[in-house]
Amino acid sequence: MENTTRGLGYADLPALIDAMCGDEKHSGAAESTVDVLWVLYDRVLNLSPEAPDDPARDRFLLSKGHGPMAYYAVLAAKGFLDPAELAGWAGSESRLGYHPDRTLVPGVEISSGSLGHGLALGVGMVFGLRAQGLTEPKVVVLTGDAELDEGSNHEAIALAGRASMAQLTAVVVDNQSATHGWPGGIAERFAVEGWATRTVDGRDHDALHAAFTTPHPDRPLCVAAVVEPKGS
Repeated sequence: MENTTRGLGYADLPALIDAMCGDEKHSGAAESTVDVLWVLYDRVLNLSPEAPDDPARDRFLLSKGHGPMAYYAVLAAKGFLDPAELAGWAGSESRLGYHPDRTLVPGVEISSGSLGHGLALGVGMVFGLRAQGLTEPKVVVLTGDAELDEGSNHEAIALAGRASMAQLTAVVVDNQSATHGWPGGIAERFAVEGWATRTVDGRDHDALHAAFTTPHPDRPLCVAAVVEPKGS
């Protein structure tokens, strides 16, 4: 059963997202991620708004930082943000921009929006945690399928596989917007580099939860979350 102890649950997300307007161009980018984000924050990640800087926390990196409405809505539902802030987002007095800013928004680990950076940052974050002896915190990076067109991702995929980064999860929200795609599909692109892979319905909360939580010893994990095609 999903946790709604903060007073807001999954059913409240559409209203929270609707409170933010003015970036309709990226509304599809937000809608494609909402279920993945909810499952992660509600059932998977060890995160608390009361201790956002706890060294033992899990790290979530929104590499798909354009159109962050669903991300802000989930942060508000989980107590990192006051829901009243959402209506004024992207205004001159708001800390909530069209791209999330790690220096302004509680719970945000990286400033993002320019695509192709999050996965490489996640790899670096795992190395940093290892250097501190922190081997338990998970590092979860959310990308889009089109974002994998950026070459930096392929360097990060190769390195993480060879470095046996079991702490690292890449969740790729697949709305079929990649320019060329990959032979065999997204999961195969990661599998050939030594990653554990799972392909699931990106709207099925139980399937997503199982994909994120089934053990994958000594290997990073790629979860390809398939949603409806962009624009459909």
